[in-house]
Amino acid sequence: MEEEKKLLDEVAADTYDSSDRPFDFVLEEGETALVCSNETSSREKIIQALQAMGFQISESAAAKDALKSMRFHLFDLVVVDEGFEQEVLDYLETLNMSVRRNIFVVLLTATMRTMDNMAAFHHSVNLVINKKNIDDVGPILRRGINDNKNFYAVFTDGLRKIGKI
Repeated sequence: MEEEKKLLDEVAADTYDSSDRPFDFVLEEGETALVCSNETSSREKIIQALQAMGFQISESAAAKDALKSMRFHLFDLVVVDEGFEQEVLDYLETLNMSVRRNIFVVLLTATMRTMDNMAAFHHSVNLVINKKNIDDVGPILRRGINDNKNFYAVFTDGLRKIGKI
Protein backbone atom coordinates (compact mmCIF):
# COMPACT_ATOMS: atom_id res chain seq x y z
CA MET A 1 0.00 0.00 0.00
CA GLU A 2 2.83 2.37 0.86
CA GLU A 3 4.55 1.56 -2.42
CA GLU A 4 1.32 2.28 -4.31
CA LYS A 5 1.04 5.64 -2.58
CA LYS A 6 4.61 6.46 -3.59
CA LEU A 7 3.91 5.67 -7.26
CA LEU A 8 0.71 7.78 -7.26
CA ASP A 9 2.53 10.64 -5.52
CA GLU A 10 5.41 10.37 -7.98
CA VAL A 11 3.02 10.50 -10.95
CA ALA A 12 1.04 13.38 -9.42
CA ALA A 13 4.18 15.40 -8.71
CA ASP A 14 5.70 14.74 -12.10
CA THR A 15 6.07 17.77 -14.31
CA TYR A 16 3.89 18.23 -17.36
CA ASP A 17 5.08 16.47 -20.47
CA SER A 18 2.96 16.72 -23.58
CA SER A 19 3.78 13.12 -24.48
CA ASP A 20 1.72 12.09 -21.40
CA ARG A 21 -1.43 13.26 -23.20
CA PRO A 22 -2.03 10.43 -25.65
CA PHE A 23 -5.18 11.69 -27.39
CA ASP A 24 -4.96 15.44 -27.96
CA PHE A 25 -6.02 14.82 -31.54
CA VAL A 26 -9.19 12.81 -30.87
CA LEU A 27 -12.52 14.48 -31.51
CA GLU A 28 -15.05 14.58 -28.68
CA GLU A 29 -17.08 11.70 -30.08
CA GLY A 30 -14.05 9.40 -30.40
CA GLU A 31 -13.89 6.61 -27.82
CA THR A 32 -10.53 5.79 -26.26
CA ALA A 33 -9.13 2.69 -24.62
CA LEU A 34 -6.08 1.91 -22.50
CA VAL A 35 -4.62 -1.60 -22.67
CA CYS A 36 -2.43 -2.67 -19.73
CA SER A 37 -0.95 -6.07 -20.47
CA ASN A 38 2.54 -7.49 -20.67
CA GLU A 39 1.47 -10.58 -22.65
CA THR A 40 2.05 -9.83 -26.32
CA SER A 41 -0.39 -12.33 -27.83
CA SER A 42 -3.43 -11.37 -25.73
CA ARG A 43 -2.58 -7.65 -25.98
CA GLU A 44 -2.51 -7.83 -29.80
CA LYS A 45 -5.87 -9.64 -29.96
CA ILE A 46 -7.47 -7.09 -27.66
CA ILE A 47 -6.08 -4.19 -29.67
CA GLN A 48 -7.37 -5.70 -32.93
CA ALA A 49 -10.84 -6.16 -31.40
CA LEU A 50 -10.91 -2.62 -30.01
CA GLN A 51 -9.73 -1.14 -33.32
CA ALA A 52 -12.51 -3.03 -35.09
CA MET A 53 -14.94 -1.43 -32.61
CA GLY A 54 -13.60 2.05 -33.47
CA PHE A 55 -11.58 2.81 -30.32
CA GLN A 56 -8.43 4.94 -30.32
CA ILE A 57 -5.96 2.88 -28.31
CA SER A 58 -3.08 3.59 -25.98
CA GLU A 59 -0.86 0.84 -24.57
CA SER A 60 1.03 0.81 -21.31
CA ALA A 61 3.84 -1.53 -20.38
CA ALA A 62 4.12 -0.34 -16.78
CA ALA A 63 1.80 1.05 -14.11
CA LYS A 64 3.62 4.39 -14.08
CA ASP A 65 2.90 4.91 -17.79
CA ALA A 66 -0.74 3.92 -17.34
CA LEU A 67 -1.22 6.26 -14.39
CA LYS A 68 0.40 9.11 -16.33
CA SER A 69 -1.94 8.48 -19.24
CA MET A 70 -4.98 8.42 -16.95
CA ARG A 71 -3.78 11.61 -15.26
CA PHE A 72 -4.53 13.67 -18.37
CA HIS A 73 -7.20 11.65 -20.14
CA LEU A 74 -10.46 10.00 -19.11
CA PHE A 75 -10.51 6.72 -21.02
CA ASP A 76 -13.82 5.18 -22.04
CA LEU A 77 -12.43 1.67 -21.60
CA VAL A 78 -9.48 0.25 -19.66
CA VAL A 79 -8.28 -3.35 -20.03
CA VAL A 80 -6.00 -4.61 -17.24
CA ASP A 81 -4.29 -8.00 -17.18
CA GLU A 82 -4.27 -9.58 -13.71
CA GLY A 83 -0.51 -10.05 -14.13
CA PHE A 84 -0.08 -6.31 -14.62
CA GLU A 85 0.91 -4.14 -11.69
CA GLN A 86 -1.94 -3.79 -9.16
CA GLU A 87 -1.57 0.01 -8.92
CA VAL A 88 -3.77 0.56 -11.98
CA LEU A 89 -6.75 -1.33 -10.51
CA ASP A 90 -6.15 0.31 -7.13
CA TYR A 91 -6.18 3.75 -8.76
CA LEU A 92 -9.41 3.00 -10.63
CA GLU A 93 -11.04 1.89 -7.36
CA THR A 94 -10.22 5.24 -5.74
CA LEU A 95 -11.80 7.38 -8.46
CA ASN A 96 -14.89 9.39 -7.65
CA MET A 97 -17.99 7.33 -8.53
CA SER A 98 -19.21 9.89 -11.05
CA VAL A 99 -15.89 9.55 -12.91
CA ARG A 100 -15.49 5.80 -12.45
CA ARG A 101 -19.01 5.11 -13.78
CA ASN A 102 -17.92 6.53 -17.16
CA ILE A 103 -15.00 4.10 -17.48
CA PHE A 104 -15.65 0.50 -18.56
CA VAL A 105 -12.98 -1.63 -16.86
CA VAL A 106 -12.10 -5.12 -18.10
CA LEU A 107 -9.99 -7.59 -16.11
CA LEU A 108 -8.09 -10.28 -18.05
CA THR A 109 -7.56 -13.36 -15.93
CA ALA A 110 -6.49 -16.97 -16.11
CA THR A 111 -8.48 -18.06 -13.07
CA MET A 112 -11.99 -16.61 -13.30
CA ARG A 113 -14.84 -17.45 -15.65
CA THR A 114 -15.56 -15.08 -18.55
CA MET A 115 -18.47 -12.72 -17.84
CA ASP A 116 -18.65 -13.80 -14.18
CA ASN A 117 -20.60 -10.86 -12.74
CA MET A 118 -19.86 -11.75 -9.12
CA ALA A 119 -16.10 -11.87 -9.79
CA ALA A 120 -16.38 -8.56 -11.65
CA PHE A 121 -18.20 -6.99 -8.70
CA HIS A 122 -15.64 -8.42 -6.26
CA HIS A 123 -12.74 -6.90 -8.22
CA SER A 124 -14.54 -3.59 -8.92
CA VAL A 125 -14.47 -4.06 -12.69
CA ASN A 126 -17.25 -4.15 -15.26
CA LEU A 127 -16.24 -7.33 -17.09
CA VAL A 128 -14.03 -10.36 -16.52
CA ILE A 129 -12.52 -12.17 -19.52
CA ASN A 130 -10.72 -15.46 -19.08
CA LYS A 131 -7.60 -15.73 -21.25
CA LYS A 132 -8.88 -19.05 -22.61
CA ASN A 133 -11.56 -17.03 -24.43
CA ILE A 134 -9.14 -14.44 -25.87
CA ASP A 135 -9.94 -15.50 -29.45
CA ASP A 136 -13.53 -14.35 -28.88
CA VAL A 137 -12.60 -11.09 -27.16
CA GLY A 138 -14.41 -8.89 -29.71
CA PRO A 139 -17.91 -10.37 -29.24
CA ILE A 140 -17.35 -10.63 -25.47
CA LEU A 141 -16.40 -6.95 -25.25
CA ARG A 142 -19.37 -5.89 -27.40
CA ARG A 143 -21.79 -7.86 -25.25
CA GLY A 144 -20.28 -6.58 -22.01
CA ILE A 145 -20.36 -2.95 -23.16
CA ASN A 146 -23.96 -3.29 -24.40
CA ASP A 147 -25.05 -4.98 -21.15
CA ASN A 148 -23.44 -2.14 -19.18
CA LYS A 149 -25.15 0.54 -21.32
CA ASN A 150 -28.51 -1.20 -20.89
CA PHE A 151 -27.98 -1.55 -17.13
CA TYR A 152 -27.30 2.18 -16.73
CA ALA A 153 -29.76 3.38 -19.41
CA VAL A 154 -32.41 4.66 -16.98
CA PHE A 155 -29.79 6.26 -14.73
CA THR A 156 -28.06 7.94 -17.69
CA ASP A 157 -31.36 9.19 -19.10
CA GLY A 158 -32.19 10.67 -15.70
CA LEU A 159 -28.85 12.48 -15.55
CA ARG A 160 -29.35 13.75 -19.09
CA LYS A 161 -32.83 15.11 -18.24
CA ILE A 162 -31.54 17.11 -15.26
CA GLY A 163 -28.58 18.41 -17.26
CA LYS A 164 -25.80 16.54 -15.49
CA ILE A 165 -24.55 15.01 -18.75
